[in-house]
Amino acid sequence: MNERTTMNQPVSSVDLESPDDLALADRMKVGRERVLTELRKVIIGQSEVIEQVLMTLFVGGNSLIVGAPGLAKTLLIHTMARVLDLKFSRIQFTPDLMPSDITGTDLVQEDSVTGRRQMVFAPGPIFANIVLADEINRTPPKTQSALLEAMQEHRVTVQGKTYTLDEPFYVFATQNPIELEGTYPLPEAQLDRFMFHIVIDHPPYDEEYDVIRSTTALRNPTLERPVTGADLIAFQQLVRKVPVADPVMRHALDIVRASRPKSSTSPENVKKWVAFGASVRAAQFLVLGGKARALTSGRYHVSFEDIRALAHPVLRHRIITNFHAQSEGITTDILVDRLLEAVPLPRSGM
Repeated sequence: MNERTTMNQPVSSVDLESPDDLALADRMKVGRERVLTELRKVIIGQSEVIEQVLMTLFVGGNSLIVGAPGLAKTLLIHTMARVLDLKFSRIQFTPDLMPSDITGTDLVQEDSVTGRRQMVFAPGPIFANIVLADEINRTPPKTQSALLEAMQEHRVTVQGKTYTLDEPFYVFATQNPIELEGTYPLPEAQLDRFMFHIVIDHPPYDEEYDVIRSTTALRNPTLERPVTGADLIAFQQLVRKVPVADPVMRHALDIVRASRPKSSTSPENVKKWVAFGASVRAAQFLVLGGKARALTSGRYHVSFEDIRALAHPVLRHRIITNFHAQSEGITTDILVDRLLEAVPLPRSGM
């Protein structure tokens, strides 16, 4: 495969030049289109949300989905699991939920033959391929933290014993933004482990009309399964092989560093409105997401636009605003807009 250039910097695609990798890249692009076709049998509209969910799957991350009730958050993730033929588990988070209700626990069982009693591990709902943590902010931090090890290490520890989760493994958590009473804010350490903060909003008039029409009629769509769990694992490995030109990677890092108020490159509005900026995970997920976006677009290199297109879902939950921003109604989405203005595209890449 020929070299591609970005900003006069050579980008070698040697990591993707094998016939097997190129064939897998084609399968990934075709598989994405077929998955979208199946999802549209059930989910109407929400194209940007679906794209971000798919990128989460292709990268191997976890994502937080925030939206008002009735916007098909649960339906989307459940349908995605059906299309991919993955084991799905939904955990309804409540104030009285215990960590063992998520991870599982040891139970005393009696052997029917010998009569001896022994401790047997009963797996919890975390033992699935796609776990939906519904209304995750309705349970105390102690229980929320039961997800941390699973999200980061793909394993859980119960009574000092570690159990490995089956691959692929994803956590999608939901939050209701309009109900704050009786909720517990997610710890920053847990928020940082979510690749994307996906915002799902009310659809346009025509799409909302189609939703009402389709959901009030008799329907039972047959879903094909064009992509398997094994495919997703292969796609995740392929994504990491996509080359990134040095200027593009530095652009991702520049955006993240500019979000930190103590950085010498941060704009004045960040110094004024931000308490804490994004972590290094933000830059990592910008690059990984950019790689997945490039591949699914049929490209074998990451562009500046790939990075900038993902700035909002990657950064909006990692920037912590201060009192001044809150009092002036400055949201993190507004701050990301200002960041992108303050860190423009390099001149020769315009």
